[in-house]
Amino acid sequence: MTLVGKKSFIVMTILIPFLILIVGCIPVLLSYINSTADTSVTRIAVIDETGRYSGALKDNDNYRFIRLSGQKVDNPHDFYIAADESIDAVMVIPSGVEESQQVNLYSEKTLGHNTLSYLSRCLDDTLQRAKIAAMGDPDLFTKMEQAQVNTQVKNIKWDEQGDEQEQSAGMASVIGMILAFLTYTFVLSYGAMIMNSVVEEKTNRIVEVIVSSCKPMELMMGKIIGVGLVGLTQFAIWVVLLSIGAALLGLVGGTSMAANPEAVTAGMNLPSGAEVSTLSEITTAIASINWFSLLGNFVIYFIGGYLLYASLFAGFGSAVDQASDSSQFTLPIILIMVIALYAGIACIDNPGGPMAEWCSIIPFTSPIVMMVRLPFDVPWWQLLLSIVLLYGTALLCIWISARIYRTGILLYGKKRSFKEVLKWVK
Repeated sequence: MTLVGKKSFIVMTILIPFLILIVGCIPVLLSYINSTADTSVTRIAVIDETGRYSGALKDNDNYRFIRLSGQKVDNPHDFYIAADESIDAVMVIPSGVEESQQVNLYSEKTLGHNTLSYLSRCLDDTLQRAKIAAMGDPDLFTKMEQAQVNTQVKNIKWDEQGDEQEQSAGMASVIGMILAFLTYTFVLSYGAMIMNSVVEEKTNRIVEVIVSSCKPMELMMGKIIGVGLVGLTQFAIWVVLLSIGAALLGLVGGTSMAANPEAVTAGMNLPSGAEVSTLSEITTAIASINWFSLLGNFVIYFIGGYLLYASLFAGFGSAVDQASDSSQFTLPIILIMVIALYAGIACIDNPGGPMAEWCSIIPFTSPIVMMVRLPFDVPWWQLLLSIVLLYGTALLCIWISARIYRTGILLYGKKRSFKEVLKWVK
């Protein structure tokens, strides 16, 4: 109640969703600023020894080409010096470029990846046409273009009644990764909060007064449960805020499209009906997810993972006198959580593979990896086995941590080793 009543908790609970949205938009915004703010023009002299391909390089707002077709330069550096800074780079298209498929770009400064990609795109199509023409069939390239297809594969899932429902693997992956990252962040931040609280009470010696009126086990579990409820409260507030925001966004977006879809299409510079199709696909993908089961399992795994890791943080926190000395105990815990997060990221492409199945059953990785798998309909026996092992391991860790906690909170003045901590457990 003390934590929830703080102004900092209220402010951060409201601001964090907006901060996450801002952080997600920053790369897009920076990319846009970088593309619009760059008004410099790169001047490139093109020495085309073949005399056929320099025309493929088109001028635009960022590049100007000085074409020298049919010429050959023995030393590009001398040519660059003779230009007296009127050009920024020298590009040589050799006579055997069809076979070598390599073009050299000389400059004093290292040019960016965007420049190299633009030049490559300009030449690829022209060189491809030339190679096809050399095969003796001038219409072959046109036939190849006409024969190109782009097949769209949709995942249609059957429910228990046999009804069909379209699924979106992309949307499921995004939601699973968000839940995995939330679990990782919550457990790590609130586990560290418990450790800091234990160390602070031990440093102030107030714990000696507290344990005179309650058992060490009760004190440790009170901290774990109390802080865990703070996390669930914060998560519940976010769910409410996001639900309200999604409802308002859907209402406003649906009303504006229903009122004037042509205006929306024109404003987005898309073909008529394109944005309606996109919105419909996104809405269908979101609606296809069983949110009740997903959020319910998220809470179950969050509680289990939190109890497991928070008990370890509390137990090892009691073995040190200062927060600066806790790294030797917390580093292994944090490494395990980081491994679990990377395992979750690796399982996105194959959520039903052997690694995903094993990592979602192992208790120390299941709270994070299972979040990635949940949107993809995990078999019930794997889900049940994973939950049983998770809570069984959490109870074992609580018992071990309680034995460490009851001894460690009253010992001062010496750094404890893992060997000594193991003796407390025994």
